[in-house]
Amino acid sequence: MKIYIDTCGIQRPLDTKRQLRIILEADSILGLIEFCKGKHADLITSDILRFEIRNCQNIVRREYAEDVLKKARIDVSLTEEIKKRAVELEQFGFRGVDSLHLASAEAGNADFFCTCDDEIIKKARSKKVNKVKVLSPTDLIKELKL
Repeated sequence: MKIYIDTCGIQRPLDTKRQLRIILEADSILGLIEFCKGKHADLITSDILRFEIRNCQNIVRREYAEDVLKKARIDVSLTEEIKKRAVELEQFGFRGVDSLHLASAEAGNADFFCTCDDEIIKKARSKKVNKVKVLSPTDLIKELKL
């Protein structure tokens, strides 16, 4: 099983925990990272994840995310095919970076794309154009029955 977690998902454990949703998603992300670290699933990283994380201005968030990506066993390099697929995904309403994340997850043969971004989840459900199952961290935990 292969899991791609986008940048907002990876960094969810560092968000201020003033809402129950954020607490549950943060715990779910930490659980998923441990699940992958325990070799029950493969965590996927990509050039676009590294790009986004390198550009994070908050040093703590950047270093934390870089540490998470070190646990990935699959690395997806940005290719012309990924760029082309991202353009296709943009036509269905996915924004630039989001479409690159989705295209990278597809290129890495991810079973699941995990995000805390409601818009990505909503578009993925309504458009049915993505080749990867897009879920929130809590829904992914339920799907995996962890």
